[in-house]
Formats: sequence, C-alpha cells, structure tokens
Amino acid sequence: MEATAFQLTPPLPQPPPPLNFSTLSRISVALTTPSLFKTSSRPTAALCRTKKIQEQEQDLDGLPKEFYDDEWQAQQREKTKKLHRQRQEEDEEEERKVQEYREIGMRLKDYPEDELRKAKLLVSSLLKSAEEVEEKIEEAGERGELTELVLMVIWNRLDLARRDEEKDAIRSLDLLYRRIETEILKREAPPAMRLLNDLLMLHDGFNEEVWLKECRKRMAETFPREDPYSVLVPVGFDIDKHQGPLPPVVDDDVLLRVDFVREVDALLQEVRSEQREEQNSQGLDPESVAIRLKQQEKQQTIRLGEALLDLAIDLKW
Repeated sequence: MEATAFQLTPPLPQPPPPLNFSTLSRISVALTTPSLFKTSSRPTAALCRTKKIQEQEQDLDGLPKEFYDDEWQAQQREKTKKLHRQRQEEDEEEERKVQEYREIGMRLKDYPEDELRKAKLLVSSLLKSAEEVEEKIEEAGERGELTELVLMVIWNRLDLARRDEEKDAIRSLDLLYRRIETEILKREAPPAMRLLNDLLMLHDGFNEEVWLKECRKRMAETFPREDPYSVLVPVGFDIDKHQGPLPPVVDDDVLLRVDFVREVDALLQEVRSEQREEQNSQGLDPESVAIRLKQQEKQQTIRLGEALLDLAIDLKW
C-alpha cells in the first residue's frame, strides 16, 4: 500500500510584483493636486468666501463710510484749516502777551536797583495798610518817599492787572495811584493851590453853610491882615520897643489873599474852557454814564471853587 506524504511546512509566499515607476508618479501627482479630488462646484464657493473675508478686512480698517465721500473729505479739510488758524491765532496772542509783559518789565530797568527795591516795598506796604493807607501815604510824603518811581511801580502793576482782567486789583491799584499822585501834586503845588485843595477837602457834601464858615476861619488865619498899619510893619510889631531897621513885612512863605484870588481865578477860567469843549454824552452804556458822572463831579468842584473865590474876595477880619 502506497503511503501518502504530508507537507509539514507552509508554502512560501509569492514575491511582490516589481514596482512600476509610472504608477508611482501618477499617485504622487494625485496626492499633491487637490483639484483632482474635488468636484467642479467647490472652487467657486471658496472664491466667494475669500472675497467676503477681504471685504470684512476692509470694513475693519476703522475708516467711516463717509471717508470715500468727496464732500465729507472737503468738510474735514476745512475743519482742519480752521483748527490750524485758531491754533496759530492762539500762538500769536500768547506771543503778543509775552512781548507786552517783557516791555512792561523793561520800563524800570533804567532806575537804580536800590531805589526800585525801596519803591516796590513801599507800594506793597501801602497795599497791605487797608484802613491806615491815608496815614501811611501822608507819612511817606513827609519823608519824601513819594516819587515818580513809586507811581511807575504802581502803573506797571496796574497794567499787568488790566491785561489779566483782575478787577479787584485794578480797583485797588487805581485808587492808590490817584491818591499818591494827588499827594505828590499837593506837595509840589504852590501855596494857593494847596490851600484851595485843603478847603475843598473840608466840604462834606451836605451842609454848605458850615463849610463856608470853616473856610472863612481858615482864610483869616492864613492870609495876613491888609490894613494900612500891617502894610508897613508885620503883625505884633511894637514900634516903641523896636530898635534898628524894620523887619520885612511879608515873608516869602506867606500867602497873600490877592495871590490866592488871582491863581484860583486863573484855574477856574482854564477849567471852564475845558468844560465847554467837552461834549455831553447821552448814551446809556457804562462808559457814557461814567463820563456824565465825571462831568457832574467836575461841575460841582467848579461851583465850590467859585464860592471860595467869592469868599476870599469879600473876606473881612
């Protein structure tokens, strides 16, 4: 009997077929070319999405829609020009103020530093005096401290206050300037004008009869007597006890009534002529009202001066 043989080992696998390089090249091209795996409708949708994204990026740039409007751009250019002109005007105004302040500061450069420092200290002390300012001014006048330099210091401060629109400082400095100017003029004025100023200051604005009595008394004390005996010898002269030459009848510092009458009359004539030349303002604005009040005050002073002139002419001891 014939025996059957069994195959104990599995069959060897078949070797792979040899690679075909043309097939590999087609596979690689297909993998690297996406269009080969997409349908014909996909490229159109991608292109639309790209356009939408570009439009959104343009809208996200922060530019308003009016940016592409020619009229809106013209308006913006006009606004820019206006702002530029405004800024230029502000710079010019600032430069002008700086130049003015510089000019104000240079006004006092020719005065000695020591005198300028004393004048500034005096002005500062007068501004702080409050109710005692009148006494301080008179004391400074007696010491000879009220000079033109003091007025220049006050004027400079007043000019700066006006430019800065400081109303309280303007009011205080203006009053101080006028008061010091009056004190200087009073001390530099002739005796007749000083007496006239003192007599006008006695008027309280109410009782004119009492004022005239006070003025008559003051004139009688100031003017020397005008009798025949006093023309030859001074008041209180005793001829029985006197020896030697006669003393001068009139001292240089004595104010005669005739000199007072002459100088006051000349002053009134000058003031009347100026009053006639001034035009009366009929407006209701603050400036016109101030002018009218000033004219009324001047007319009141002229009337009082005329009353003093008549009193001096008719004065009897």
